[in-house]
Amino acid sequence: MIVLRILITGIEDERFHRPLQLIANLFFEESNLTYDMKTDYDIKINLDIHIEETVLAKATLCDSVGQVYTKKLEKELTATEEKERWKQMKNTVLSVYLVVLQDFTGIVQKWGFLTGIRPTKLLHKKVQEGIPTDIAHQELKEQYLISNEKIQLMQNIVDRQLAVLPDLYQLQNEVSIYIGIPFCPTKCAYCTFPAYAINGRQGSVDSFLGGLHYEMRKTGKWLKEKGIRITTVYYGGGTPTSITAEEMDMLYEEMYQSFPDVENIREITVEAGRPDTITPEKLNVLKKWNIDRISVNPQSYIQETLKAIGRHHTVEETVEKFHLARKMDMNNINMDLIIGLPGEGLPEFSHTLNETEKLMPESLTVHTLSFKRASEMTQNKQKYQVANREEVEQMMELAEKWTEEHGYHPYYLYRQKNILGNLENVGYSLPTQESLYNIIIMEEVQTIIGLGCGAASKFIHPQTGKIIQFSNPKDPKTYNDSFEEYTQKKLDILEDLFASDNVK
Repeated sequence: MIVLRILITGIEDERFHRPLQLIANLFFEESNLTYDMKTDYDIKINLDIHIEETVLAKATLCDSVGQVYTKKLEKELTATEEKERWKQMKNTVLSVYLVVLQDFTGIVQKWGFLTGIRPTKLLHKKVQEGIPTDIAHQELKEQYLISNEKIQLMQNIVDRQLAVLPDLYQLQNEVSIYIGIPFCPTKCAYCTFPAYAINGRQGSVDSFLGGLHYEMRKTGKWLKEKGIRITTVYYGGGTPTSITAEEMDMLYEEMYQSFPDVENIREITVEAGRPDTITPEKLNVLKKWNIDRISVNPQSYIQETLKAIGRHHTVEETVEKFHLARKMDMNNINMDLIIGLPGEGLPEFSHTLNETEKLMPESLTVHTLSFKRASEMTQNKQKYQVANREEVEQMMELAEKWTEEHGYHPYYLYRQKNILGNLENVGYSLPTQESLYNIIIMEEVQTIIGLGCGAASKFIHPQTGKIIQFSNPKDPKTYNDSFEEYTQKKLDILEDLFASDNVK
């Protein structure tokens, strides 16, 4: 544990505390910030702030042996609104804080001091404001210290998204639907999603599906009455193909009966992420309801890794089920890979990419392992040896090179806390095979209604863009006891959101 003692002079504002801690976490596996001058420390950082027409920030870092690092920066305060003036001041302070930590550790943060999960939203905002590309890039570099490499990645993704969804900025009067199925064959060690081992839970499954059908009927009825279209539907979880073929069939029949104009929904996706849940019967059900976009997720093509992270399928089964899905007319298959899984380095990830080349799915999401707080892997870190920052960066660079050489283009990205190497998760696809849902959810351009156990709704005001978040209970029992109440709460929010004076 690295203890950083922070002294802030010139302004006292506790709003600095969280971003300062998040940035410290980028450099040290475990760190703790203290503002108590009597506490023992490993590193001392003084932040001196002066505000007039400009903000002048100076950071001075002193380590345990007396080595000193300093950075000073002065910027004009151009904003008139208090919220924006605070943001300009905060960014100036965080800039000098980041630089002295980079100088001290020798670690350069390519994402600057950004710790949010949706960097491309920043660039989309500048596009909507009509800011020329070169000026937008310079502003991102100056405001957040993002590297040219990551800014170009953001630009490539924004360009691709606007090509795929030319009406991306006009989707606020439609909605998308997320349907959460909270069951899996087993729970993966890195997972924090609502995912309960399905064996022996048939009673819970039956009750849950009854509640889910209710939510679908009530929500669909409201959408029909208001004349609101659905852009995309995404079945996630858990693993939606954990339930039986018969249960899947009834679920999709409910969708067609309850939701408005299903034939014209732009995209319907079903995650079949665990190959051990895919059967010919279930694929036939998908074909019956005209669903051909699925995920078949290997994560890795190293059998020892799959065993270590709690996935009970084999590498051979992944390949077999991919070919089965292709044979049964699944024409848009996504696969997920994870960089930095326990025991894996560059050779193992190279092998996984070589195996992926034999299949060539339409899209490929490359995740960087994140130590999520509630996961088994995080709670027992000593059991899971992962690659160091340098090797993780090399694996990401290999993924970028491989996808480019094979005709894939990046089309969405997101970042997570405690992600290895402070990197990112990137979705790649072959041309015209991008997931519209992934773009919509990452750029937060329209309301997404979450149905099912643990499903999160994100309600976005059609005019102001203000976001209201709402989540269903994560455990099946609580969901089964309260789905009617939660359904009504969502409908009340939707009623306010889509009131006639809010919709263009």
